[in-house]
Amino acid sequence: MPAPADTVSRNALVILAAIAAGATLYWLADILTPLALALFLAVMIDGFARVLQARLPGVSRRAATPLAVILSVLIFGGAAYFVADNATNFATQLVTYAPRLNGVIARLADLMGIDVPPTVTDLVQRLNPASYLGQVARSLQGFLSTAVFVLIYLGFIIASRHGWERKAVNLFPNRDERQEAVAAFLRIRNGVEQYLWVQTVTGLMIAGASWAAMAAVGLDNALFWAILIFIASYIPIVGSIVGVALPPIFALVQFPTLWQAIVLVAVLQAITMFVGNVVQPRMQSRSLNIDPIVLLLALAFWSVVWGLTGAFLSTPLTVMMMVILAQFDGTRWIAVLLSDDGDPDQLRNKHPHETPDAGASKERAGRRSKRS
Repeated sequence: MPAPADTVSRNALVILAAIAAGATLYWLADILTPLALALFLAVMIDGFARVLQARLPGVSRRAATPLAVILSVLIFGGAAYFVADNATNFATQLVTYAPRLNGVIARLADLMGIDVPPTVTDLVQRLNPASYLGQVARSLQGFLSTAVFVLIYLGFIIASRHGWERKAVNLFPNRDERQEAVAAFLRIRNGVEQYLWVQTVTGLMIAGASWAAMAAVGLDNALFWAILIFIASYIPIVGSIVGVALPPIFALVQFPTLWQAIVLVAVLQAITMFVGNVVQPRMQSRSLNIDPIVLLLALAFWSVVWGLTGAFLSTPLTVMMMVILAQFDGTRWIAVLLSDDGDPDQLRNKHPHETPDAGASKERAGRRSKRS
């Protein structure tokens, strides 16, 4: 039977609204990107503060948030300084690798049937890096301004979070509606925290094992590569590809023989596959409840809309969209398509240390009490 006219119109309006929202997100990327990063960091700091309060004796709720902010700034600042410092040394070492780079280029040219292979100097002259210096300078300026806005937004979010409860009361005077809104917020928060927890632990595992393999074969800047692999692990799919591909490529440049690169390819691929296919599913226990194809499409969409920031935030943003869309009858069908098992309300593993069954039973108990 044909669908009712009101259903068709409603679905058409939802699709048009999604297109308009995507265009708005793209046009307002300079404004919304720092805000999204600040919200993401605020959720991360809030979860970090609750962990500190629970694990460290004598840390009160009032002192947990400032301590979490200080530790987060020290960790991120130290990592950024280490990466920037080692990136300078890495660029300097590339100059000494010029003869070996010429040898690698010659071998590749021979495989492709090129009689006169270009040298590194020829390639640099063709690329004309001086023409890109202006773009690099603008990118650095944009990065610094974005970082400043992120910190400003983050400070205001943390300072004003005590007023959110009063806003929720005024927005939802009805108690049942307010409980549903709070439950939706908790699902979003717990989903983001679970994603952060799993990606951090598995990223540390991959980075640590990769560092051991790179140090064993004698690759230069092994710790630098390990930190880059850890950072890239927060980008779904693409991060693991970068982590496996880049160290063996630079092993070809550093070493005169091929066995170091072959060993790194095999070991890094084995590490990534083991953690990604065995450890990570067991930790997540399908807690995010998002279809893997949706995660891949979300990565492509948010990368186009917000660039590298969108790639980092693609999974948390998709979790938030699924939970919000599931709250309304007109958009629930989209949330069903985004979910992995067809039930967008099932967001298990509410806390990194809580079992899936416990989280599901709590949610079912809350629904029964609401119905009664």
